Amino acid sequence: MVLRQEPRTVRSEGSGISLPADVRLEMGLMLDDHLCALNVALHQYTKHHWLTEGAESFLSLHHLLDEHIDVTQDHIDRVGERVARLGVVPTAHPVTQHELSYIKHEVEGRYTMRDFLRNDLEHEIKIQHMLRKTIARAHELKDFGTVQVLEEVLLKREDLGYHLWSVLEDDSLVRGMKHFFDGNDDISQTRPINPKIQ
Repeated sequence: MVLRQEPRTVRSEGSGISLPADVRLEMGLMLDDHLCALNVALHQYTKHHWLTEGAESFLSLHHLLDEHIDVTQDHIDRVGERVARLGVVPTAHPVTQHELSYIKHEVEGRYTMRDFLRNDLEHEIKIQHMLRKTIARAHELKDFGTVQVLEEVLLKREDLGYHLWSVLEDDSLVRGMKHFFDGNDDISQTRPINPKIQ
């Protein structure tokens, strides 16, 4: 194999984008860090998708995580393309991605669905925070192409975080199996559905 460019370097002769090499390198490396984090998030979402269980969550969470996987794959492609356009080699090896990522995959094993989703939400919050830092720096360096890519990614990551947050909220229609055994059939305690109707 003929090595044409070392990892984490920039093409000095340019890549068709009118930004100085030092700006392209700085932005490319910041973007590559996001690329690595998004790949870690993808692997974790995929694991959680495979292990979804529970009568109240199997179908709904299975589909929710499917959407998160699809969105994350799209973001990996967008960010990776921008890294390459800036003249930097995107990191593609899974081990190196995990080493460079600012989020880390949870320890192997099956945990509760709430633990899985809480871990995913923590990742989304961190990704959002880091994206904002890069967007701010890209504005300073007048790399408006990167700004546009990352603002679109950030908006959607906020959406994913909101979905996870909403699923983890305390309020729920699910009461478990107690009503089958306590003699109340399916009655919600003793209060009427509409308290104004006596």
